[in-house]
Amino acid sequence: MKPRHKRFIYIAVAVAGVAVAVGLILYALRGNVNLYFTPTQVFNNEVPKGRSFRIGGLVEAGSLKRENDGLTVKFVITDLHKSIPVVYKGILPDLFKEGKGVVAQGTVEASGVMRAEEVLAKHDENYMPPEAADALKKAQAANAADAAASPANAPVAIPVAK
Repeated sequence: MKPRHKRFIYIAVAVAGVAVAVGLILYALRGNVNLYFTPTQVFNNEVPKGRSFRIGGLVEAGSLKRENDGLTVKFVITDLHKSIPVVYKGILPDLFKEGKGVVAQGTVEASGVMRAEEVLAKHDENYMPPEAADALKKAQAANAADAAASPANAPVAIPVAK
């Protein structure tokens, strides 16, 4: 076999090895990607069925309810346009409060209630991920359009303390 053929075989094996490695890495990462959605997207069934995802928004004022077991908490996440009820069993972060930003990770049941596995409270209200900022702007625009269409049934915006 000529040296030129040997080099070609080495290069082909190396390219195949790199392709297999990249394929395995992408396969491993596929299960760890957590997509971020807003309550409006969840309400419109734009979320993956049977997969865990993250939902972000504000904790609706007056929606926080604690069960007698001391760990189960029910609250509502809103993007100021649509709201999704959430049930979480565990210890909430210290910064978790009504009217503040929150991200919950879990799945949505057939009843439309999100069963959260993890709840994260935002620590700084000055920063907001671009996706969340866009979602809040769209929700406020939708609320304005709804208010213009029917002023008698205009939704009430929840004030956000900064």
